[in-house]
Amino acid sequence: MTTAAAAAITSDRTALGIELGSTRIKAVLIGPDHAPLAVGSSDWENQLVDRLWTYSLEAVWAGVQQSVAALAGDVRERHGVELSGVGALGVSAMMHGYLAFDADGELLTPFRTWRNTNTGRSAERLSAEFGVNIPHRWSVAHLYQAVLDREEHVGRIDHLTTLAGYVHWRLTGEKVLGVGDASGMFPIDAATGAYDATMLARFDQLAAEAGVELDLAGLLPGIARAGQPAGQLTEAGAALLDPAGRLRAGVPLCPPEGDAGTGMVATNSVAPRTGNVSAGTSVFAMVVLEGELGQVHRELDLVTTPAGDPVAMVHCNNGASELDAWAGLFTQFARALGAEADSEQVFRTLFTAALDGAADCGGMLAYNYLSGEPITDLEEGRPLFLRSPDSPLDLGTFMRTHLFSSLATLRIGMDVLQKAEGVRLDRMFAHGGLFKTEGVGQRFLAAAIDTPVSVGDVAAEGGAWGIAVLAAFATGRAPEQSLTDYLDTTVFAGTSLQTLEPDPADVAGFDAFMHRYVAGLPVERAAVEHVAVGTPTTPENQEQPA
Repeated sequence: MTTAAAAAITSDRTALGIELGSTRIKAVLIGPDHAPLAVGSSDWENQLVDRLWTYSLEAVWAGVQQSVAALAGDVRERHGVELSGVGALGVSAMMHGYLAFDADGELLTPFRTWRNTNTGRSAERLSAEFGVNIPHRWSVAHLYQAVLDREEHVGRIDHLTTLAGYVHWRLTGEKVLGVGDASGMFPIDAATGAYDATMLARFDQLAAEAGVELDLAGLLPGIARAGQPAGQLTEAGAALLDPAGRLRAGVPLCPPEGDAGTGMVATNSVAPRTGNVSAGTSVFAMVVLEGELGQVHRELDLVTTPAGDPVAMVHCNNGASELDAWAGLFTQFARALGAEADSEQVFRTLFTAALDGAADCGGMLAYNYLSGEPITDLEEGRPLFLRSPDSPLDLGTFMRTHLFSSLATLRIGMDVLQKAEGVRLDRMFAHGGLFKTEGVGQRFLAAAIDTPVSVGDVAAEGGAWGIAVLAAFATGRAPEQSLTDYLDTTVFAGTSLQTLEPDPADVAGFDAFMHRYVAGLPVERAAVEHVAVGTPTTPENQEQPA
């Protein structure tokens, strides 16, 4: 296999996918059979600067270069050859957010990520004007909020894009987005596959009423569907990926996509009545629709698959970060006892303990809100754990409470989709860190949405693999072959999945937990109101007595 893989690598019969996630930048190289040949990654974290979540552009390129270098090292170690070229390339990243550049290509304000919820006035006004839900995190909500706040930079904007669009632009010179990522910037007209012209005109009017002359259509990236060409790697772009100069230019790129779209590809969830849940720093569900929804719901936003088909998205800003924090605390405790447990072992132990917890969490409640959560109408978050005086405080129930909490906001949105709109699912696929411990996260998600949930190794490399597959699709598919057919017949043929039916006791327990969770939301709101965010007191910065 190594000989065949080495031959594929040296003859450029490969595709490289790079995805910039919320905590990790990952690069995956796949061969002609779409199997991963090598991987590389780099960790990074967002920063809260002036009450806004951001990443620096310097961190973007440092992480990308480290990931590509690590992948090249993996190629060398596994296959004994040097990585000097690839057959196709694709870039994916966190959707939404706000990256505004002037005519010289200079960033006008620090990157505002999807995690920010300062756009409440904007989102509310645009939703009312457009007649569709415009969530806080969408790019157009960020832009209009900047207009309303009379930010000086707005009049100097030459173009707007997402994180994936920015990286793609720097690699190719092309200002273009895949339709799935574009649909998280501004609403797409299903009939034309372009930005909705009526809404574009109305936005320009709203901006003019606020004293700003804008031509939004001229600021937004172009749109391309899966399978269409989207430029080639330039010499400058190759140097950005590999400053050592080993990577050749001229590689064709597929349209850049958002992490939601690559998650759909990585789980073969691009056909109607299929869906997937991705659970990491955020947690979101993507459900491919058979038709239009009956009405507008603020809990649901409408985006598209990378092929342009309509998708209902339930997006929760807060996912597993609070779980990570608790696992870190338990790891510190284990080390204080002299036990050197690695993080994987700690997570496995804690998650497995949750299986023995009380089905309804025994009166415990947790809110995993590190940041604001629009679905529950919170502009900021305060992580919170509480219990009634008669709640037993045991490890299993404590962990089940935090696992249920990580899915609770998703459940609120899925109730709207499944119960209010009557949307049916044939399959829900789960992927992400929450589902790594076998039979735990999968079981609790099945209970949360009362739907069979499948897991498998098809999404083991996540969105970076998904965008690599989209790159391969753009360069190696048969003429007129659809993305759905390509995935079914070429990529996922023969793949096995493990499907878990919802347990009635778990379903009843989750329902009881949700009743208390919703009733307790005013407590979380009070925490936001009364507990300020500031520099935490630590042993290093605590004032010492005189």
